[in-house]
Amino acid sequence: MNKKYNFFYAFHYLILVFVLCSFSVAIAHHSGNMFDREQTVELTGTVKEFQWTSPHIWIQVLISAEDDMIEEWSIEGGVPNRLFRSGWRPTSFEPGDRVKIVAYPMRDGAKAGLFIGAKFVDGSTLGRFPK
Repeated sequence: MNKKYNFFYAFHYLILVFVLCSFSVAIAHHSGNMFDREQTVELTGTVKEFQWTSPHIWIQVLISAEDDMIEEWSIEGGVPNRLFRSGWRPTSFEPGDRVKIVAYPMRDGAKAGLFIGAKFVDGSTLGRFPK
């Protein structure tokens, strides 16, 4: 084989690898279609856990249900880097904190939502908590 022929195949092989890798990155990130952005839920409860993780933060909140059962809700938030630049810290929510959270609920009715805002007992807020 001559060098020109080898270069032709190597170049196309590299393009194929690049395209396939690009698709895997695009597919890896989920959309927000699972959240119903036409409705909101207001949850009052106690923070069980705050996960400052990439690609999104998570807040686990324990809510007292109507039948005196405790429900655990998973609230998905934004990207840690962006949140940090807007004043959030890995200690913004501590286990045991009493909090009121407003979120977009899941379309399928699961006990989860997309974070909109939170209000703490002392009156301080994070996100876009309605006034």
